[in-house]
Amino acid sequence: MASTTKGTTTIEVAADGVAVITIINPPVNSLSLDVLKSLKQRFDEALRRVDVKAIVVTGAKGKFSGGFDITVFGGLQEGKVEAPKRGFVAVEILTDTLEAARKPSVAAIDGLALGGGLEVAMACHARISTSNAQLGLPELQLGVIPGFGGTQRLPRLVGLSKALEMMLMSKSIKAVEAQSLGLVDAVVPANELLDSARRWALDIVERRKPWVASLYRTDKLVPLGEAREILKFARVQTRKAAPNLKHPLICIEAIEEGIVSGPRAGLWKEADAFEEVIRSDTCKSLIHIFFAQRGTSKVPGVSDLGLKPRQVKKVAVLGGGLMGSGIATALILSNYTVILKEVNEKFLQAGIGRVKANLQSRVKKGQMTREKFERTFSLLKGVTDYESFGDVDLVIEAVIENVSLKQQVFAELEKHCPPHCILASNTSTIDLNVIGEKTQSRDRIVGAHFFSPAHVMPLLEIVRTEKTSPQVIVDVLDVGKNIKKTSVIVGNCTGFAVNRMFFPYSQAALLLVEHGADPYKIDRAITNFGMPMGPFRLVDLVGFGVVVASGGLFIQDFPDRTYKSMIIPLMQEDKRAGESTQKGFYLYDDKRKASPDPELKKYIEKAREISGASIDPKLSNLSEKDMVEMIFLPVVNETCRVLAEGIAVKAADLDIASVMGMGFPPYRGGVMFWADSLGSKYIYSRLEEWSNVYGGFFKPCSYMTERAARGAPLSSPLPGKSRL
Repeated sequence: MASTTKGTTTIEVAADGVAVITIINPPVNSLSLDVLKSLKQRFDEALRRVDVKAIVVTGAKGKFSGGFDITVFGGLQEGKVEAPKRGFVAVEILTDTLEAARKPSVAAIDGLALGGGLEVAMACHARISTSNAQLGLPELQLGVIPGFGGTQRLPRLVGLSKALEMMLMSKSIKAVEAQSLGLVDAVVPANELLDSARRWALDIVERRKPWVASLYRTDKLVPLGEAREILKFARVQTRKAAPNLKHPLICIEAIEEGIVSGPRAGLWKEADAFEEVIRSDTCKSLIHIFFAQRGTSKVPGVSDLGLKPRQVKKVAVLGGGLMGSGIATALILSNYTVILKEVNEKFLQAGIGRVKANLQSRVKKGQMTREKFERTFSLLKGVTDYESFGDVDLVIEAVIENVSLKQQVFAELEKHCPPHCILASNTSTIDLNVIGEKTQSRDRIVGAHFFSPAHVMPLLEIVRTEKTSPQVIVDVLDVGKNIKKTSVIVGNCTGFAVNRMFFPYSQAALLLVEHGADPYKIDRAITNFGMPMGPFRLVDLVGFGVVVASGGLFIQDFPDRTYKSMIIPLMQEDKRAGESTQKGFYLYDDKRKASPDPELKKYIEKAREISGASIDPKLSNLSEKDMVEMIFLPVVNETCRVLAEGIAVKAADLDIASVMGMGFPPYRGGVMFWADSLGSKYIYSRLEEWSNVYGGFFKPCSYMTERAARGAPLSSPLPGKSRL
């Protein structure tokens, strides 16, 4: 836990009688408890001083404030930090000190005014902003609600509907839009910000500008009946979009209280609601994910060597299929010059067409202008040979998952690329040592495993062999950052981290079905838990060919703990391949809508005959909780092995991998964080119970067994374990 005794404010009073109070807490001027107390003291001082006519609040070094200091949350949750008294910030400081002051205050906003930062600004009597400022209340992303009066002031400044959109979607806006909505009063150049704010504050004193207390404005509020309809609609949409989350509904309740019973009552409702949500499992999970995401690039033996990333200007992508074209799209979107290589002109044009379609989709959605499209697309060049590879800095191979083909490709790359060029493979399962077997360049071979669609999915798995140089890892981390990916560094093994952790996901589902469970009930239980789709719908989407090929590798390498089902091979015999053939575990119409297939039973029955599996009556009546645990606890078990083998540096990295690579619900904190909420003893006992009935697939690993014996969390660091 970071120290909470940090940050301050300063006060400077000029000859014009304006006191400038500056928030100082680098890097984003977050509002620690110390900063907030200091802010109150500065205001009290300004109000006492006879030489002060008006006040301007601003932030140091081009940032107003990024919001409440998130490092305090953990201390509050664990009782290590003394919680301020109820309403201390929202009522005592911002309402009764800032807003009720007999001297006007103006917020001078540059850079960021997010969360608590915007709430401080809204308590001032006017807001002046630079054009690059970003304003919003994104608290719901962290499992909390605005707690410094935001639920009351934002609807009164921008209207109820827009305020709900900004809060429920954690949507920030730029200054120009903020001005059009009435959230800021003027937008000025950065070099004029403070002078403009001072003049505005003095104009309020002289009554040339209005003196507005946002909390008591009513002109933007709709009549009560209409407001209730808007709130009712917001609740319906929220329950539909996030059925497992309570805090968005609690936020709506706080907003409603202020509209129905008045803003002061709303502030107290908000204060009580904030106290409730900050201690929730959802908040703890989302705060964990927030910090875990920022910690993935910290790897002993890589990030602590003081290495600087080398500049990567030109990148080559081998293969223009779905993955290759997606990777090329991600790169050109971040201004990299990209060569896309294919084996012939027909395949090349198809690959270039895919990249073009990816960009055109952004234009259609209004995310990219036509000019930007042309400029971005011009960064791509298609080739069918290696002639232009003489000056590339990075190559990403994305050809089909065939060992001998990849070996041949890497041997060719070594001949045609410069000695500094990084040789990366997008393989999802194949051992990188095998891929690089026929080269002399093992130190610059690395895995760069993207997830499909590569230009959309946020995770990049960087796979390091024993020979990969730290410099290469630093370089690829930098590329990952530039293309807006969260990178997780993992070791080299079958399936690396994500696919290795999750191979039991579909296998557990197949085991349950062969023993009598309903596949459609399983999918429903898993989506109700929060996954984007259940295991059978996922298998259809990925395609049977890919599933059988990757599953075969795990069965070959981990025969003692894999479940081999014939359901998918039997369907393949009837030319079913999943969604691509409109027939898999589901039937698909022309709009890709899935519906259950009555014929599925015959494949399950035939597979059962082959495997000799017997129907267990208990499985046909499993509760959703049991279904979720029978699918996910084997995933937890395999994740423990990944951690124990040192494939990942820390459990938090695997949490991020599960959330960003497989869509595990972030509000559950990732696979290992969720597992620790159940407890190692409980998980061990369940796995042991199932392994006695269904065999080695469920058998707890030694890491799990040892942790359960001590009652220790699964995610706590291994003592003396050598790391990546």
